[in-house]
Amino acid sequence: MPEAQMLDVLVAGGGYVGLSLAVAVKKAAPHLAVEVVDAAPDHAWRKDGRAFAIVAAARNLLDVLGIWSEIEPEAEPIRRMVITDSRTADPVRPVFLTFEGAGSGDDGQPFAHMVPNRAITAGLLKQAEALGVAIRWATSVQGFATGQHSTTVTLSDGTERQTRLLVACDGVRSKLRDMAGIKTVRFDYGQSGIVTTVEHERPHEGTAEEHFLPAGPFATLPLTGNRSSLVWTERTEDARRLVESDDLVFEEELERRFGHKLGALKVVDGRRAFPLGLTLARAFVAPRFALAGDAAHGIHPISGQGLNLGFKDVAALAETIVEADRLGLDIGAVSVLERYETWRRFDTVRMGMTTDVLNRLFSNDVTPLRVLRDVGLGVVDRLPGLKSFFIRQAEGTTGSGHPRMLVGQRI
Repeated sequence: MPEAQMLDVLVAGGGYVGLSLAVAVKKAAPHLAVEVVDAAPDHAWRKDGRAFAIVAAARNLLDVLGIWSEIEPEAEPIRRMVITDSRTADPVRPVFLTFEGAGSGDDGQPFAHMVPNRAITAGLLKQAEALGVAIRWATSVQGFATGQHSTTVTLSDGTERQTRLLVACDGVRSKLRDMAGIKTVRFDYGQSGIVTTVEHERPHEGTAEEHFLPAGPFATLPLTGNRSSLVWTERTEDARRLVESDDLVFEEELERRFGHKLGALKVVDGRRAFPLGLTLARAFVAPRFALAGDAAHGIHPISGQGLNLGFKDVAALAETIVEADRLGLDIGAVSVLERYETWRRFDTVRMGMTTDVLNRLFSNDVTPLRVLRDVGLGVVDRLPGLKSFFIRQAEGTTGSGHPRMLVGQRI
């Protein structure tokens, strides 16, 4: 067997977290050898029809990485957010809470943009290629053995890599997390999120809506043109039935929830259902090993913060790696990686618990809870200062001690 190639950082997972971490490290420390492997075949990412809300902190990171200008033409500003609480059959859906989309900064930018995942990935791949990041598609990590100075990683094509640090960005059901022996706290909500894209006759005017229905939230999120991305939560059985139903049944059920305010609807992307739950890793790091993105935390999409948590991981881990390298420290040592874990763990647990409480509070038809939550939403709507606080929290740039890229600074 040929001698294993030596790397500084090997990233397992070529999604937005893995690619942005590789780009961030390579951009700040070009001398470091960085490679990404992903089990999916090349160009499989082009079939991903999801879109994500990118808040101000994540936008800052993408700007520092040099790809926001590539993404911006496909980014739709969220100018207004509307929240309702009703039953599916209710003829009227009273609005309990609205947020205007202006962010807290002086740049006039909204607090969030909706961006297709394909645009994010394309921009990251272009930058990775320009920086010389090696990417191997259709290749997965089959196993690894951690030594004192490096980790030997065995890949699915039979080759081996030696790396100072292995980073698992392989999703909420991370196999590498299991290989590392890291346990999780996990709850299954018995819900699935249906994701698709629709066209409509009339413009959405940048308005995002979240309808709290008994089975779970139904969110319509603005995309460029007369299009919206849907994140439609249903009980898992019902979600499976809807995804597998014919187009007529699916569109009928869709119209019952979407309404007719934007005219006729047309589904323009494939529909998929993703099981929803709460997954929190009990540790984010081990010797020469780190978790990032959904491998470290999977939360309910009720707050639209899943992608943004992943980008926060990237900012913190990249800064930890680069600064340790500049100081001549071992980037794979637990004593170094613990800074990343400390930086991210509290925020992750807090967001996981928040989305868990919100989902349990709103995904039901219990009358006392309905009264309680509707009164609460109404109170927030009448307190501009409180609404501004929630916007600042959602942007992810408030407070101190943030990784530099989240506030628009280079590492």
